[in-house]
This record gives sequence, structure tokens and C-alpha cells, in this order.
Amino acid sequence: MEGIGRSECQRPLVTVDVVIFTLRENDLQVLLVCRKRWPYQEMWAIPGGLVGSEEALEAAAQRKLEEETGLTDVYLEQLYTFGSPRRDPRDRVITVSYFAVVPATRIVPRATDDADHVRWWSIHNLPPLAFDHADILAYALTRLRYKLEYTAVGFELLPREFTLTELQSAYEIVLGEGLDKRNFRRKILSAGIIESSGDYRSGEGRPARLYRYQQDAVAEVKARRLFP
Repeated sequence: MEGIGRSECQRPLVTVDVVIFTLRENDLQVLLVCRKRWPYQEMWAIPGGLVGSEEALEAAAQRKLEEETGLTDVYLEQLYTFGSPRRDPRDRVITVSYFAVVPATRIVPRATDDADHVRWWSIHNLPPLAFDHADILAYALTRLRYKLEYTAVGFELLPREFTLTELQSAYEIVLGEGLDKRNFRRKILSAGIIESSGDYRSGEGRPARLYRYQQDAVAEVKARRLFP
């Protein structure tokens, strides 16, 4: 292209980073890996890696997700593209970020060749992060809260069957605010997106009815109408 030198035409590297959210210990947590190599050696980072020359972006994100968690069938959505020229000291690197939402009961985190170990961190109490990953996580949390307000993505954080109390608690943890119990139950039940499984969970007091998400329900529900 006229006016652009050869050095300026060099292709940047492309990576994917996958933010993996779950609910653990009554908290919204994210999976991070401890880097074993320069740059940012021994600092924590979002799982990610280079996109193969013949690999689609989403396929690369799914591959990284499976490498870190062993999961293949989970909610995965493209988040945003981060491309600050100096975000990686090694080279010009553009990353396409994704976020996944999974029930904690399905995950067994595992380290890869690029990481010493992997662990869950509270999204509200993160360690110092490598690259621009603090910005990526802040953006991911905002997107998750927004998605929670108008889609059924919140159900991906729960086991297949759950009580209404567990469902409300999940939404409160992610949104960071309390929800009126009576209004929540009335509106979630009238929305037609969950159904009784026919089973109950025993515990202190009266057994709690178990529900499940209706797979054929319309996901695009204005959740602020449901969860004021």
C-alpha cells in the first residue's frame, strides 16, 4: 500500500485469551494460570495462546478451554479484541478474548507447558496480572453482568438441577446486588424459562423443589424485568 513501508506491513501475531468464570465458595471466580516463562514470569494470566495458521478463532478458544479445564461443551462467547501496540513486550500481538461460563462441579483445572500451576481467583481479589489482563477481566465482568440481565447465561453457572434459592444466589453474586425474593421467584417462574424437574433436595426444614432450564425456552429475556 502506498505510503507504508515494508516494516509497517509485517503481520502481527494473533492470540486468543479465554476468561473462564464459575461460582465457587459463594463467590464469582475466574481461572488463572501462573506463567513459567518470560515475559511476566511467575505472574498470573488468563489462559490463552497463539492461533494456528489454519485454525479458526473460535476453534483456538475451544482448544485452550479444553486444555485448561478438560471441557468441550460449555457456553463460550467472543468478548473483545485487544490490540495495544505494546501490550506484549515480545512482539506486536493482537488478542481476541473470549469468555466461558461453567459450573464449578464440572471443572478439574490443569497446568499446561506454559504454566507452572493453575487456580481459581475471586474476581474481586485478583493478584497482579500479566500483560493487559486486568483490563480484559474488567471488561469480561461487565459483559457477564450485562448478559445476565437479558439472556439465560446465568443458568450455565449452575448444575443441571437447582433450587430457586441457588438460582437467586447466583444472580446476586454476579450482579453484586440483592434481589427481592418474592419478586424474583414470581417473575422467574412466570417467564417460562425454567421447569420443575419433579425432584426435591432434602436439608434443614422443608425439602426444596428442584428446577432445570428449559432448553427450548427463549433465551432473550429482559432480565431487568425479571430481576428488578
